[in-house]
Amino acid sequence: MPKKAAILTVHGMGRTKATYHHQLVSELQHRLGTLYDKLHFGSVYYQDVLQANEDRVWSAVGRRVKWDALRQFLLFGFGDAAGLEAGKDGIDSDYALAQLRIARALFQARAAMAGSGPLLILAQSLGGQVTSNYFWDAQKAASGKRPEVGIWQDLGRVEREITGGRALTADETAFLQGSALRVLMTTGCNIPIFVAAHAKQDILPIQPNPQIFEWHNYYDKDDVLGWPLADLSPRYGEVVTDHSVNAGSGMIGWLLKSWNPMSHTQYWADDEVLEPLEQKLRSLLA
Repeated sequence: MPKKAAILTVHGMGRTKATYHHQLVSELQHRLGTLYDKLHFGSVYYQDVLQANEDRVWSAVGRRVKWDALRQFLLFGFGDAAGLEAGKDGIDSDYALAQLRIARALFQARAAMAGSGPLLILAQSLGGQVTSNYFWDAQKAASGKRPEVGIWQDLGRVEREITGGRALTADETAFLQGSALRVLMTTGCNIPIFVAAHAKQDILPIQPNPQIFEWHNYYDKDDVLGWPLADLSPRYGEVVTDHSVNAGSGMIGWLLKSWNPMSHTQYWADDEVLEPLEQKLRSLLA
């Protein structure tokens, strides 16, 4: 049976396992019950593009310094961000390879729904920037302009990588460019770090399909890596709805995580994110 709707997850910065989404799958199965069977759950994993090089650098220099855990957090986390942005104009850049993972996951989601269907993307931390970049470039390509970076510089490259060389249909291309993206949920999003040096009029949000698209951003005031987005510029204010949450709440969570920067890792286990996620998915599946 074709699925009725799809959710894709995109992970954040730092050392991440390919199974990063498994706990969320279990939580949604519990919350949605039999409705879960109508949902396609896809995950975007791009950490393997970056981690081997970061491990090599750590092996080379880590033995000469102290504070291993903190230094690894900084090296791997900000190494991800720098690696994706540096030299991104190359068609084989880390930036493009990460986008290819998104395109492949979108293609699989469409196939699972036997055609177009409503899509929700949940992106954590750096994943929000990665997702935004993908759809920014895709929007540009959809408008008839050739992006300077990313996979949409070369549609043939996309086709070779995800269809085995078969030409994409117009509907498939539109889906990959965001025509069915109904909801984007970002958690612990650090887009402000990437646009802070830009003039306000140049800070523009994605909006793949303005008639149906909504963007909800969840941030914790104690999370130094997670930021509100709506006040970045007037255009962001028109597109994004910010939600302040206390990630990692509950007595144990508060004592260990919710009051400090460790809250950055707790969004997907927090009811203030899970409850609206559940409701959005129920709406898409209705």
